[in-house]
Amino acid sequence: MVEGFVAGLHKSPYKGFSVDFMEYRPYIPGDDLTRIDWKLFARTDRYYVKEFEGETNARVHILLDTSASMGYASHDVTKLDYARYLAACLAYLVVRQQDAVGLTLFDTAVGAALPPRAGKAHLITLLSHLERVRAAHRTALGKPLHLVAEQSSRRSLIIIISDLLSDPAPLVDALKHFRFMGHEVLVFHVLDPREVKFDFSDIVELQDSETDERMIIDAASARKVYRDNFLRYMGNLRKSCGLLDIDHAMLQSSEPLDQALFQYLRSRSRRVL
Repeated sequence: MVEGFVAGLHKSPYKGFSVDFMEYRPYIPGDDLTRIDWKLFARTDRYYVKEFEGETNARVHILLDTSASMGYASHDVTKLDYARYLAACLAYLVVRQQDAVGLTLFDTAVGAALPPRAGKAHLITLLSHLERVRAAHRTALGKPLHLVAEQSSRRSLIIIISDLLSDPAPLVDALKHFRFMGHEVLVFHVLDPREVKFDFSDIVELQDSETDERMIIDAASARKVYRDNFLRYMGNLRKSCGLLDIDHAMLQSSEPLDQALFQYLRSRSRRVL
């Protein structure tokens, strides 16, 4: 159902080193100096890099949030399990079409990291890392994402899978960093259905999975405030992603994964067309 996901990204977002010249762009520190057009520099006194259209060997880098909040579940699948299934599915599709995929785990810092590579052996290694992942520690999206952006000098497709339960400002700054470095970014926002609907009833005790802080509330009274804040947060996040030309897709961990991806890919294909 979703085999066209990665293949559909080959042509337009990526530029490589084929013989088909595409365009000039300003030089960015870290670019290969051999790609600077020195004749154009002599005429303009500015550095420009030649871009060529590449049709193969895309690089996909999956960034997976493993913070403690990802361990929450109101049913039999945690957000982290759902995110692992998603990451495994995407990695399989990338390797199947002979492209390179990498994996980085993060919470407050960058954890295990596999650089993008192709091949069945690399896929098995990546899947074994996913199998061992456990939710732990707090969430701090800004610092680890900035670090990955600094270390990713070659332009790639960056796929972030997280519940994004953190201060949005550092997240948006990190997304800007990825875009400044020339990466295309997709954000899969994985939430439990109860985090979306807040359908608790009566008097409930809530416990923060990352700080262990507890709070007793009247669910009916808190629901409207929670929903208003949630919708405001989602609206601001989608607006920020839209301004950066970043796709943001919210997936609920109760949804069948193939259906959720299919709905997202269908909306993406409409924009591309």
